[in-house]
Amino acid sequence: MTQEIPSTEPRLTGVRNFRDVGGLPTTDGRRVRHGVLFRSGHLAHATAEDAAFLASLGLHTVFDFRNAADQKLEGPDVELPGVRNVNLPLSDPADGAEFWKMVRDGDLDQLRAILADGQGADRMTTSYRMIIKERTAEHSQVLRALAEDSVPALMHCAAGKDRAGLSVAVTLLAVGVERDAIVEDYLKSNAKHRRYKVRRSGTSADAYSPEVMELLSPLFDAREEYLAAAFETVEETWGGVDAYLEQGLGLTPAHRERLRERLLD
Repeated sequence: MTQEIPSTEPRLTGVRNFRDVGGLPTTDGRRVRHGVLFRSGHLAHATAEDAAFLASLGLHTVFDFRNAADQKLEGPDVELPGVRNVNLPLSDPADGAEFWKMVRDGDLDQLRAILADGQGADRMTTSYRMIIKERTAEHSQVLRALAEDSVPALMHCAAGKDRAGLSVAVTLLAVGVERDAIVEDYLKSNAKHRRYKVRRSGTSADAYSPEVMELLSPLFDAREEYLAAAFETVEETWGGVDAYLEQGLGLTPAHRERLRERLLD
């Protein structure tokens, strides 16, 4: 029996963007069960109190969607006793390594060159589309694991908004959660206390000037247009959610029914 956490969302000290996905409505009138699916940013900076709270959730599996470069930058997840850790990188550290180095180290002119005039938002949209089209094996593995035994589960990446956001969205699509509810949950990552702490080299005020932060904002925002691009990719590539789940992810009706049993009230 899984634990139902209090409705008051915990404010963890070293873990950003944590929340229970429970309560979201499905198209057939059911709701996601509380205490079975959580999402967050990385767990590398969790305090002892954070770790104790996470351990109290009775987690079976933590899915970490960070790549090796992320883990080198932030560190490994805190160890939670009795919890299985599954690392499934949803982005290649070699792809865009120079770009992200520029985000951390570049001066204003360099940032303008790579992010101005909609380039930042375009990059994010392209990334969302790519993850849906090219990471079908990883998403299939996650959904099959959830159907078999891996709940309660926590999904996270670095900020808990893009790679984890897509994996949560795919999971919610698979059990029939209303599209508007998926978007609403995704956009919660924009709350000030949830947002990823941007790291820039240098200590001068210019490193975090208003123009710099404006240029960086498309990379660190959760924007409805990004998730819409992912949904459009499902439609354009497979013709709809059912075909995506069956042909793209290899899920049978039995898998989906088992997912509903595990995740829905």
